[in-house]
Amino acid sequence: ALVALAVLMPLVASMGGNAGSQTMSVAVRAHAFYNGVLGLERMMGSDRLYAYNAAPAETLLVFRRGFTRDDSPTSGGIVPGHHGEGPSHFAFKIAVEDVEAWRAHLAARDVSLVSEVVWPAGGTSLYVNDPDGNVVEFAAPPLWPNYPGPDR
Repeated sequence: ALVALAVLMPLVASMGGNAGSQTMSVAVRAHAFYNGVLGLERMMGSDRLYAYNAAPAETLLVFRRGFTRDDSPTSGGIVPGHHGEGPSHFAFKIAVEDVEAWRAHLAARDVSLVSEVVWPAGGTSLYVNDPDGNVVEFAAPPLWPNYPGPDR
C-alpha cells in the first residue's frame, strides 16, 4: 500500500480548489476509496465523519449518512445539524498536464469513468462515482469563463 500511495502523491499534491463534503453509508468502503484510491490522508475520524487532507490548506469532510442531523457539541461551540439525501457532487482541481495521469491511475484502480467533459472554456473534467454513488470530479482548468489562470 505504501508503494501505491507513494506513486500517487505527486498527483494528490497537484489537487487544489475548495474542498467539499460528501456523505457515506459504510465508513470502511468510503475510506478504501478516499485513502486507498485517491491517496488522501485521513486527519481524523469518528462515528460521524472523516476529515481528509485534500491539498495544502484544503479539507474534504466525508460525513456518515444519518449521523449529522443533530447538533454536535465541540469544545469550541456547537456545529449545527445538517444532512443531505442522495448522491452529491464535488470537484478536485487538477493540473492540465495531469489529466492523462489521473485517467490512467483511476483505470489501474478499476475506477470507471462515468463521464468526461471538455468545456467551452477549454478545460476537461473527469467524473467517477465513489462507493456511495457520490460524483467525484477531477477538473482541469479552465472550466468557467472567469478563470484567471495562466492556462487560459
